[in-house]
Amino acid sequence: MEHAFKVAAVQMVSTTDSQRNLARAAELVAEAAAAGARLVVLPEYFCLMGRADGDKVAIREAFGDGPLQRGLAAMARQHGVWLVAGTIPLACPDPDRVFNTLLLYAPDGSVHGRYDKIHLFGFTGQGERYCESDSIVPGSEPLRVSTPLAELAFGICYDLRFPELFRRMAPFDLLILPAAFTATTGEAHWEVLLRARAIENQCYVLASAQGGSHENGRHTHGQSLLIDPWGKIVAQLDKGEGVVVADIDPTLLQSVRSRLPALAHRVFS
Repeated sequence: MEHAFKVAAVQMVSTTDSQRNLARAAELVAEAAAAGARLVVLPEYFCLMGRADGDKVAIREAFGDGPLQRGLAAMARQHGVWLVAGTIPLACPDPDRVFNTLLLYAPDGSVHGRYDKIHLFGFTGQGERYCESDSIVPGSEPLRVSTPLAELAFGICYDLRFPELFRRMAPFDLLILPAAFTATTGEAHWEVLLRARAIENQCYVLASAQGGSHENGRHTHGQSLLIDPWGKIVAQLDKGEGVVVADIDPTLLQSVRSRLPALAHRVFS
């Protein structure tokens, strides 16, 4: 990474209507681009927070075409931004499930990377139950991408709890993590886990979240944010819809790595 650039994390409170969500995402991407962001990240499940697991299966698309993918490509192309669309449901071999997929769109609207979520969330307690494997097939391959802006690595939501995934890809400049953390787990662990990933990988972390009370009764944590390689929060948004825009500074990245060369001191890799 040679030059500073602006990034944006879009925070949404997505509904049960995929087309309404897509239209709202387009408005927020436009807002981020108008603020100077060259890379914009949408949250996990930005296109749908369904009432039942089967709702996402009903709108799944074949990789390469569909109304969601066409809409996302148009956003990237219209605003000339790198757009991280995390996530949409894509077809998988199981007719009753989907891949929970992050797509990276280049400024010309082409797909520059795909990541199918590897770690699937499961939680039971305090009156809540989540089991993503009921409707999602896990991916198997991490994603690290070189772009003219920076070296990017990716995760999705529950992946955050598995540092070995990101260690496998290090070093990289910016870790991107769209998420829909529950209010319960987010309050306890969201910020501390994100700051840990930034510190141990000496990278920027950009996390884009769902943040509020949804039509389906679910409550998500929010707190979309950018964290620098020293573990400091640069900018954040607590709850509700909006955009977090901040700068990625290559000078700070190199300063942290040269003063404390922990990545070079790794014994196990």
